[in-house]
Amino acid sequence: MSSEVARVKERRLAIALGLNVVIVVVQVVIGLVASSLGLLADAAHNLTDVAAIVVSLVAVRFARRAANASRSFGYHRGTILAAQANAASILVVCVLVGFEAVRRFLDPQPVKGGLVVIVALIAAAANFGAAAALGGGQAHHADGEPDDGGDSHDLNMRSALLHMLSDGAVSVGVALAGLVILLTGGWYWLDPAVSLVIGAVIGVQGWQLLRSTADVLLESTPAGLDVDALAAAMAEVEGVESVHDLHVWTLSSDVRALSAHLVLDGHPTLEQAQVVSARAKSAIGARFRISHATLELECEACGVPATFCSIDTHRH
Repeated sequence: MSSEVARVKERRLAIALGLNVVIVVVQVVIGLVASSLGLLADAAHNLTDVAAIVVSLVAVRFARRAANASRSFGYHRGTILAAQANAASILVVCVLVGFEAVRRFLDPQPVKGGLVVIVALIAAAANFGAAAALGGGQAHHADGEPDDGGDSHDLNMRSALLHMLSDGAVSVGVALAGLVILLTGGWYWLDPAVSLVIGAVIGVQGWQLLRSTADVLLESTPAGLDVDALAAAMAEVEGVESVHDLHVWTLSSDVRALSAHLVLDGHPTLEQAQVVSARAKSAIGARFRISHATLELECEACGVPATFCSIDTHRH
């Protein structure tokens, strides 16, 4: 990632962060004044997004730090740990919102529908504005494809964008509930009902995020990656006879690493083997978004030439 692209992403994330902080403060204050659990639940939802944007912002800045002797892969995994903590906080908020919603169902309280409508619509506008800031400014090649600075494959930026869009939709739902309460002069049960729906949305997002971070920490194969196609792409490179002992994992949401053994045709010289290695890395780099590839070159397969090899943890 170039420094200019990183600065652009930082500015866009900073705008989204500022808007969301304002939204949270206003929703908490007016939610307490209007006695609206729906607004408070939406504020909790937006608070989780503040944390998510902070993680995204930190990820962009940390990704520019150079690797060193103690952290040879840099600081990419730090963002995953932060995301996992964020997921845990989302689930805690979900439980608290659900508990309060049930209490409100058993003991309904008057809600000032007018205030709810106004604040929820302001929150929706701010969320959609933040989404526009995050989604704008993508550069493209002449053929219409995004260049290296685009966000088409940047899961960090895409996740923040989806958070903003979902928040805008949730705020619209809170506004509609407030409008019904305002027009009917009652139906106060609708406020905790909306908060339960929001809590369910938060819970689903939190659980998905928790699973995603666990997959990264367990060094699972990146979601959506066709490993067979990846192995075939390397095997099709001129000079490669077969591929085995293939491992591919992620360091963060947008940094993939790979290691594999390539059996080469014949007995090439070191210089010829290096050319084949470069071709193999080129064949998988952009297509499969492999940022770091370590290839061991062989004239004959070592051991059992299985595509995926288990790691023997026992000493013989």
